[in-house]
Amino acid sequence: MEKKKESKLIFSGVQPTGNLHLGNYLGAIKNWVKYQEDSNCIFCIVDLHAITVSENREKILDNTREVAAAYIASGIDPNKNTIFVQSNVTGHSELSWILSCHTPIGWLNRMTQFKDKAGKNKEKAPLGLYSYPVLMAADILLYKSTHVPVGEDQKQHLELSRDVAQAFNRYYNQEFFPIPEPIITGTATRVMSLKNGLNKMSKSDPSDQSRINLMDDSISIIKKIQKARTDSEPFPKSLEEMDNRPEINNLINIFSALSEDLPQNVVAQYVGKDFKFFKEDLSDLVNQKISNISTEMHKLLKDLNYLDLILKKGCQKANEIAEKNVKDLKKIIGFFEA
Repeated sequence: MEKKKESKLIFSGVQPTGNLHLGNYLGAIKNWVKYQEDSNCIFCIVDLHAITVSENREKILDNTREVAAAYIASGIDPNKNTIFVQSNVTGHSELSWILSCHTPIGWLNRMTQFKDKAGKNKEKAPLGLYSYPVLMAADILLYKSTHVPVGEDQKQHLELSRDVAQAFNRYYNQEFFPIPEPIITGTATRVMSLKNGLNKMSKSDPSDQSRINLMDDSISIIKKIQKARTDSEPFPKSLEEMDNRPEINNLINIFSALSEDLPQNVVAQYVGKDFKFFKEDLSDLVNQKISNISTEMHKLLKDLNYLDLILKKGCQKANEIAEKNVKDLKKIIGFFEA
């Protein structure tokens, strides 16, 4: 008998920017696979967010299909969940505009990611990069989502989504939008670079050695783990010793997340041993999880008709929810209904 799903609705998404990596898997997708067992889940490929940065506009269709393949290869069941592409559901853009008219500029001025991404050239940055937290709020609220998995760097955006939902509800004296709750899980929600433990693992890092890509083969994974930066000190004896050793901390947290064991147990298992043995076991562990995903992704990407069919079906399911919610919202606002 199929387990009854809870009433909560989970929404999350990944940008189709190419080179999905271990950080994307451990920080997001791995947990999504668990959520689908007892929750209603909507997993989006957020291509509208991707075009806020010019370099992401290249190969966006290929990258969109790659994300879809990664979802399915990682264990997300398209029959249990809604998997779709953001730009295929016009409600995202429409709600984003409506919410923009209920979002004070001051709230957006507090968003730190715009400052980080725009850097010194913020006057040349596109409007979309500045306002995309409102689109993110629309993504979540369009489906009346109750829970959102977030990493440390996304907490601020979820807070904005909650503020916008509350502001809309107050303005129209309606409890239309649920106030979404964050889901923060796991020891490796923020996976760092294999070359510098102070930097987040990222596809934009010029060194491919800094990350484990989901489409890497077994040999590449082994070589990258072997070359991963450590230090000259012995293996730590306690978690406290890891505080000032970011690269070691990162590798132990990756091992912990993949093995689903506590970091302190990983430390206890390898204390007094050479890093060589730890890296060999970590390579085996990463290969067990990632090489299977890589193989399945390559297989899926050879059958684009199958992938596209899944995305089209997901779009239909998402539109059914989105169109109803937008229609109800327009009535609350008082828009003319043709």
